[in-house]
Amino acid sequence: MNFEEGLQILDTAIFNKLNRHLKDVEIIVLKGSWQGFNYDEIANKEGYAAKYLRQDVGFKLWKLLSEALGEEVNKTNFRAAVERSHLRNNNILPIELNQESSHNIKHEFVPEYPKGSVPLNSVFYIQRNLIEERCYDTILQAGSLIRIKAPNQMGKTSLLDRIIAHSNQQNYHTVRLNFLQAETTVFSNLDKFLRWFCAYVSHKLKLPSLLNESWDEYRGSIINCTTYFEDHILAEINNNLVLALDEVDRVFQYPEISQGFFAMLRSWHEEAKTIEIWEKLRLAVVHSTENYGSLDINQSPFNVGLVVELTEFTKEQIEVLAHHHQLDYNRTQIQELMSIIGGHPYLIRLALYHLALGEITLEKLLQNASTNAGIYEEHLRHFLHTFKVNPHLTQAFIQVVTATEPISIETMQAYQLYSMGLVKRVGDKLIPSYQLYQHYFREHLAN
Repeated sequence: MNFEEGLQILDTAIFNKLNRHLKDVEIIVLKGSWQGFNYDEIANKEGYAAKYLRQDVGFKLWKLLSEALGEEVNKTNFRAAVERSHLRNNNILPIELNQESSHNIKHEFVPEYPKGSVPLNSVFYIQRNLIEERCYDTILQAGSLIRIKAPNQMGKTSLLDRIIAHSNQQNYHTVRLNFLQAETTVFSNLDKFLRWFCAYVSHKLKLPSLLNESWDEYRGSIINCTTYFEDHILAEINNNLVLALDEVDRVFQYPEISQGFFAMLRSWHEEAKTIEIWEKLRLAVVHSTENYGSLDINQSPFNVGLVVELTEFTKEQIEVLAHHHQLDYNRTQIQELMSIIGGHPYLIRLALYHLALGEITLEKLLQNASTNAGIYEEHLRHFLHTFKVNPHLTQAFIQVVTATEPISIETMQAYQLYSMGLVKRVGDKLIPSYQLYQHYFREHLAN
């Protein structure tokens, strides 16, 4: 399908929905996006302000198309959405289904179980306002750094997946590294860690590993790693490299390594300002806490670049998600659900999944939510296991769930509870994140 064909489909969908055609500036954004240009490139080419195209035209356009096409549409996925609309409107089905008579074909809605990252083509992924677009634009900038921060199960990895996919569309090289997958022995010392780091990236890029030939013990680990990246990785690839570092919180557990590693990443980001080859490198760092331990904040990557802090879903976003689950809920029902679990992405999606299956009513779900008979039993028991092996953390959280007002606890434990998503900050004090946690853990920890 070419752009003119796609444009016709979109214009028809908008006309059928709103009785108007696409505006000239909307067509400009669509055409530039179809060709893979970012907002800055479209603005320069067409003589518009990038901010206007991004925050005004683009924001309203994707929302409009989402409504017209009946699925979540954004700058990255709208071409696929057009294709799906075309297939639906023309009743194009797989060959084996076409061979059956129409009265034997039954289309049954099956919701998507919320486990792990949300698939790229999923209608159950909810955009956070302009966050995705800012990330997509930033990753295309020379030497850029994006830091994605939020407690567990808030959607960090799903966003990272989309940044990587957007980078792949630009034919960038991408390497995703999840530190939870590294063996414990890798963290025995800084030199071993950095050698593993270089070897991993080389392997993913299908480059030869030349560590033994280029690693000089007299230069020091950080210089060796930096030189290796410059000479044997960046110099050997024909396009930019997006290095996506997920679950970097694990590195915080090893102060000797984290101090040197993050200072090195910061220096790489700074090198891009003056050294051309380092412009190729773009960093995306994902973490849950601000627990930098003994890090010198001025030598780490945690106070530079684009900071993205993922928040909970809003009531409006939950309404959209409920609609995608084919649930016709009013605002009162949405508020009842939020009164127990707030806008926590995973908890909301798990609730809507079970409700969409029709195996439980909203009333019953809310009644049993904070008990072992409810849908969150596995989620809550996972935390209980953590508390079982960490008595100091247990005592700290007991203080939070039994308090009648926000309280202060020891800093390290506060960071741990926040990274687990169990608490929220009110100034420099803490409260339980949701009634679900307060009710359940008050009973299972304090008694």
